[in-house]
Amino acid sequence: MSSDAANQATHRAIEAVWRIESAKVIAGVAWIVRDVALAEEFAQDALVAALERWSEAGVPDNPGAWLMTTAKNRAFDRLRQEALHARKHEELGRELDALEKHVVPDFVDSLDAAREDDIGDDLLRLVFTACHPVLSIDARVALTLRLIGGLTTDEIARAFLVAEPTIAQRIVRAKRTLSAARVPFEVPKADARAARLSSVLEVIYLIFNEGYSATAGDDLLRPALCEDALRLGRILAELAPEESEVHGLVALMEIQASRMRARVDGQGRPILLPDQDRSRWDPLLIRRGLAALRRSEALGGARGAYALQGALAACHARAPSAEATDWPMIVALYDALAQVAPSPVVELNRAVAVGMAFGPQAALDIVDALGAEAKLTSYHWLPSVRADLLAKLGRREEAREEFERAAGMTRNSRERDFLLGRAREMG
Repeated sequence: MSSDAANQATHRAIEAVWRIESAKVIAGVAWIVRDVALAEEFAQDALVAALERWSEAGVPDNPGAWLMTTAKNRAFDRLRQEALHARKHEELGRELDALEKHVVPDFVDSLDAAREDDIGDDLLRLVFTACHPVLSIDARVALTLRLIGGLTTDEIARAFLVAEPTIAQRIVRAKRTLSAARVPFEVPKADARAARLSSVLEVIYLIFNEGYSATAGDDLLRPALCEDALRLGRILAELAPEESEVHGLVALMEIQASRMRARVDGQGRPILLPDQDRSRWDPLLIRRGLAALRRSEALGGARGAYALQGALAACHARAPSAEATDWPMIVALYDALAQVAPSPVVELNRAVAVGMAFGPQAALDIVDALGAEAKLTSYHWLPSVRADLLAKLGRREEAREEFERAAGMTRNSRERDFLLGRAREMG
């Protein structure tokens, strides 16, 4: 192998290691310095060192441990400098000595073994910090993908069709906001954990939804975002195994992701759920989703919004065809969801289920009542659902107008073409 090819192989290996290990490294260092921005800086320093060292010496047997130790050594060096500068060397030196007892100085496998119990806690702290409600939702998404997902700024920008400088500014502002607000690097206490966990789950599901049904651009699907969200959800499920809603969200995402290959045709055009070839649904993801749902249900208690949505997805996954789906059960689950998390979007989805279970007119009555909802004013699925119901009732001219109205509201070109095609079908 030529030297250029060897260097390229090493760089690819480093990129793969970084994607897998970066969150752990940042979390481990943040546990020491109590500052996410500073922790990421030290982790990046370790990455630069790896690029220099590994290109010559090769990738070590335990690259994650190498990165962790190097980043921590950078952190300890900084703390020593600050201790000397503040003339508190003796006091802080004792604290550093206590911290360093937890670190194996050599780059060996025993480092991970020594801190195996702590890594999970550190990652959980990092997840809760990146998704802190003091940040805007856009900032939480960007920071989570950067710190936990290991994505570069460019990858995040391309995934959301946003300019790279915009994403970079969001990340920088987010880290500054966390520092200025002195957000503690910790898992919230029990009384605050539920509210904070909802923010974490919201961020992960927003990432997944953007991949599953892109709001703008030329593609309906962005599978890489779905994969990132699934990875985050699976990590969180292992870090918080007693949280029913975490397993509910994982179940929902696994089962929805199982349909990805069947959701578009060869030209990238959307295929609605009733028309999908269910033989193309991924059976492994369905099994994983159903297993996650069982974990959620085994914890007992009232089902939350994600657990209920996971149960809804499971109803579809278990049915061999659209006609064989237990639509009355789906309506009942939407009734329960409306009690737990009421929203016009839930009511619109419930209307679709009502139409399948009890006929299009019953559904149209619900949809017409939702027309005055301010939150649905620019939601293109409202006129789209209404158009489909009108078409089933034989009111084709009204359906055509509604399909055209829906097409004018979406920012996704694939959806627009699909809706305009439906409009033309109405004659």
